[in-house]
Amino acid sequence: MPKPLRLLIVTQKMDERDSVLGFFVGWVRELAKHFPQIIVICLEKGEYDLPANVRVFSLGKPAQGWSASGGEQYSYHSHVIRRLVSLFRFYKYIWEERHNYDAVFVHMNQEYVLLAGKWWRLWGKPVGLWRNHHAGSWLTNLAVWLANISFCTSRYSYTAKFKKNRLMPIGVDLDLFKPDLTVTKQFNSILFLGRLSPVKKQAMFIEALIKLDQAGEDFSATIIGDYLPRDKDYYDELVNLAVKNNLGDKIKILPGVTHAETVKLYQAHDWAVNLSSSGMYDKIIFEAMACGTPILATNQNLVGLIDERLVIIEPTADNLAERLRLLLNANQVTRADFIKQSKQLAATNSLAKLAVDIKYAYENLHHH
Repeated sequence: MPKPLRLLIVTQKMDERDSVLGFFVGWVRELAKHFPQIIVICLEKGEYDLPANVRVFSLGKPAQGWSASGGEQYSYHSHVIRRLVSLFRFYKYIWEERHNYDAVFVHMNQEYVLLAGKWWRLWGKPVGLWRNHHAGSWLTNLAVWLANISFCTSRYSYTAKFKKNRLMPIGVDLDLFKPDLTVTKQFNSILFLGRLSPVKKQAMFIEALIKLDQAGEDFSATIIGDYLPRDKDYYDELVNLAVKNNLGDKIKILPGVTHAETVKLYQAHDWAVNLSSSGMYDKIIFEAMACGTPILATNQNLVGLIDERLVIIEPTADNLAERLRLLLNANQVTRADFIKQSKQLAATNSLAKLAVDIKYAYENLHHH
């Protein structure tokens, strides 16, 4: 029997309340069942509940108190100092804890592989990089080269082309995301969940809804997500688009919610929509499916895995409106079939399966 590996995880944030990264606490909890000891280094920590074999270190913001007045220049300096303090802590933790971990899992941030990959190699600690995005650069190539293995969920992801890459399940927590028959679904309600950003294409969704409304279709839609400061204009554009087309009562645009709260949203809606690019294979797609809510998506990874009526090949407002019209008017038999297919596909992408696959990938590396 090989000795069980102890894992170091490097990630951005450990906070269950975070609307975008809250899911990762559940991942660590599941991985803790398969690795005797886990150390997590994160940039920021908030609320989490983890088993006793997990320790969390934060590179977090330094003690309050040196962001006093001093204007622009001071804030720039304090930003630089903060970065240096984080960097110093990062190297300190990976060095001081080096006898307490056997392998490294870097989640989403290739910078950490670039900063420490050569040291981990020197110390004989295999490194895995999880990166799911359609775009990449020479720095990504370098990070993959420094890593022993890379992971992604989409065959359209930038890292999918590398020999050392492994395609993984999405990692949906089926204990959390599941249907609840006591929740009444509002008939023909449509949910669009995700950060408010041009790449997520909420504007196209609203344009499609305007067309549906003009065609006399009956529906209600909820768009939920926070936006980054740079996307404030985009948020305003979305609100104006709904208001000036007199859809203020049919379309609600609400702030983001915690990861756990998204469950109730899926359960309460009839349909969901996701227009993210194929390279990102959004977890939202599978969380909706697991809750028994069929989702209309533009993700080409789904082709051949689910009824073709739930996948849009060419996303335009017209195509989206046409497809939504078809779904809104689907009969009970078709709807029941969509729900059944969705739940089956979510089950093959469970978090439990992902954790086992990650463990197996590291054990294989260790043997070679």
